[in-house]
Amino acid sequence: MKVFTSFNLLLSFIALLMLLATTSSHAEKGMNVPAIGSMVVMSGLENPWDVAFTPDGSMFYTEKCKGLSIKTSSGSTNALYGMKGSKGYKNAGDDLFCEGQAGMLGVELDPNFEKNRTLYLYSSSTKYHGSGCKTNFERCDGNIVMKFTVSKDLKSVSGRNDIVRDIQYKPFKSNQPFGGPGAHNGGRMRFGPDGYLYVGTGDRHRGVCPQDNSLLCGVVLRIDGNGKGHPENIIKADNRIYTYGHRNVQGLDFRPSDGQVFTAEHGPWHNDEITKLVIGGNGGWDPSEKVAGRGACPDEYCGYEPNQMEGMTPAVRAAYTPMSDTRFSDLMPPAWNNNGYSQGTGSAAFLKGSNWGIYEGRFATGIMGIGFGGTPGGMRIDMVDIAEDGLSVKSVIHMPTGVSKRFRGLRMGPENALFATTDEGEIYKISAQ
Repeated sequence: MKVFTSFNLLLSFIALLMLLATTSSHAEKGMNVPAIGSMVVMSGLENPWDVAFTPDGSMFYTEKCKGLSIKTSSGSTNALYGMKGSKGYKNAGDDLFCEGQAGMLGVELDPNFEKNRTLYLYSSSTKYHGSGCKTNFERCDGNIVMKFTVSKDLKSVSGRNDIVRDIQYKPFKSNQPFGGPGAHNGGRMRFGPDGYLYVGTGDRHRGVCPQDNSLLCGVVLRIDGNGKGHPENIIKADNRIYTYGHRNVQGLDFRPSDGQVFTAEHGPWHNDEITKLVIGGNGGWDPSEKVAGRGACPDEYCGYEPNQMEGMTPAVRAAYTPMSDTRFSDLMPPAWNNNGYSQGTGSAAFLKGSNWGIYEGRFATGIMGIGFGGTPGGMRIDMVDIAEDGLSVKSVIHMPTGVSKRFRGLRMGPENALFATTDEGEIYKISAQ
């Protein structure tokens, strides 16, 4: 009996040691919270919008009303391609212009950049207006995607080829909040793991746009390097369209674990959203008048109704013009809606690298802090833990960057750092250790 009891005690002691070791291991893993810090790598810029990195760490960046430049890995800066009237650039496009929210926006490098030296730019342009753009209620081909070759010395770009010429543009002011010309252009571009270029566009304050697939507005394109649609795209009206029914896509990235693409969009004082995209899917934004129980709206656009210029309970606005309207059978339901608020969620990037610890793989989203009509302001970066199925989120944590800015663009870069452009004129490097 004594031997049996001693043997049991020995087994119990061994089990306790194993439990303590396992618990310690789990606790240690759970404590893998990195220290996050930020530093300014460029300042004094004019509305920097997007960045893209070469394999050696050189950084292309756009300034909305000026043009494309590069800060090389050696520290020098070269102004490459400017807007009409810009000074100091090696070359310029006389058709490129800046107005309102429009201008030179997204920049992206070809996945084979080291071999083909190819770069893509998104900008507003007068080149393809044609007979349109005389009112806000007609087709206005005013945003384009351009393709360039970058010189080996990173001092110039050449061979401009406009591969998408008919993304829609808002030419005139309208009776809407933030209703000046050039509203809602989208502009973010990212290559997917399938080797195709995904391009976010905006509804340009035209009510029929997001649900009318004969127009490139309020859609995400999936195209090759020559502007042709992916052969598996299923929208018959225009085979360049991957998804439609969007408001203003400025956040776009691919989850590292499975290559799934997600967008981030800001809503009209309600429901900033993160959405898992599905081929041919509908984002559910329909700001057109005289549908869903709505009457006439200012400028035929119900995007800010009701009581446009006044504070109002977000839920009431959302019921009138929902960001994700459940009337649509092909709706892509959002994973997150910012607790019903719109604070200007725009740019986005998945955090990559083990240095991010427990935050690795989370969706970082830039918040521009729009506190209008009773909405609480907040200029920050959120880290969103999206569920595996992409239909919900587990948690949202504010990134402790130490700064409060209008974060316009996010992009992972060298050393697994997150780079952020701000409307105030800086580019930040945000590191985790």
